[in-house]
Amino acid sequence: MTAASISSDKVLPMPVTSSPLRVSAANEDAPPAVKAAPREPRTPISETLLAMFKAVFPPLAGMALLIAVWALLAAKGGSIPGPIAVWEAAKVLFADPFYNNGPNDMGIGWNVLSSLQRVGIGFGFAALVGIPLGFIIGRFAFMNAMFEPVISLLRPVSPLAWLPIGLLVFKQADPAATWTIFICSIWPMIINTAVGVQRVPQDYMNVARVLDLDEWKIVTKILFPSVLPYMLTGIRLSIGTAWLVIVAAEMLTGGVGIGFWVWDEWNNLKVEHIIIAIFVIGIVGLLLEQALLLLARRFSYGNS
Repeated sequence: MTAASISSDKVLPMPVTSSPLRVSAANEDAPPAVKAAPREPRTPISETLLAMFKAVFPPLAGMALLIAVWALLAAKGGSIPGPIAVWEAAKVLFADPFYNNGPNDMGIGWNVLSSLQRVGIGFGFAALVGIPLGFIIGRFAFMNAMFEPVISLLRPVSPLAWLPIGLLVFKQADPAATWTIFICSIWPMIINTAVGVQRVPQDYMNVARVLDLDEWKIVTKILFPSVLPYMLTGIRLSIGTAWLVIVAAEMLTGGVGIGFWVWDEWNNLKVEHIIIAIFVIGIVGLLLEQALLLLARRFSYGNS
């Protein structure tokens, strides 16, 4: 039995259509249609080279422009050394960046590591205090109303204004600088974490209420995954502020650190070393920010 007899007792005749051979034969005398010439597809090698050019050329052009303006200003006269003089001084300086001739005569490598240590300690304490406090402020309306005027009052204060308080309390320059890093790093983490908690969809909280989840499961299973992007943004802002402030704090407190090293080189009238330190501070800050950006992309929703 054929398929046609399953649907009905009568088999309907199939419509007669012209075959492709007949159509082509009927139209063989028609003039050919004008067709656009096909574009040659790009090879993978050309696409790779074009992508590399777009990624590499703009940063190189920007750096070349910076060096050209710098060289022009140095050539006009004045006390600013040119790129060649700074390059020669950098080769000597980085030939042995970790020499140690005593507390007041150490290589630039030790000074950078000392500053990073202070930043790490102050930043770590700020994260331990600021992130949980941000969860509490964002979770409970009473805590938000209580801490909002305090944060609004203290956050605009310059970080260096807290340095004398640290010297008064700790009686030493090193913990005072660490205290300054702590107090300037804590505000972005508190604010961004609290905002992230407040923007968690209400549907998530309704599900938690229906399932009768305790507060710990609400924080770990619902709030933390949703707040993580906001929290990482606050951490990235905090680390940039901390690295910015430590240089100024070390200039005032002294000791070992990149800020004190810059001030000491100024007293020795070594302007080339100051310019080298500016580039080192910028590169270290850039690496810290890029590392946190990679961490943020790793834990973003798109990769989860």
